[in-house]
Amino acid sequence: MSAGNDSPQLPHRTVEEIRAWLVTYLARLLHCQPADIDVNVSFDRLGLDSGTAVGSTLDLEDWFGRPVEPTLLYDFPTIARLVEELARRQGASES
Repeated sequence: MSAGNDSPQLPHRTVEEIRAWLVTYLARLLHCQPADIDVNVSFDRLGLDSGTAVGSTLDLEDWFGRPVEPTLLYDFPTIARLVEELARRQGASES
């Protein structure tokens, strides 16, 4: 029995894991290859509309294991910026 800590351990995601998941997820969603996804291009230029962007946050929340606001892709409009923010929120390492 644990010593008073009954909360489940949240997964710790590295910067690279977050980036790889987002690139793979978006490539699948946009029907292209991961190599075609530029992490510095805005989500709207990649082809995400508002409904898809909001829906994507639900999948990201499930994978990330933490709450993700529906507006996060608007607040951090590129994969690179979103990865930095998600890493900052959980203290992820660079590798």
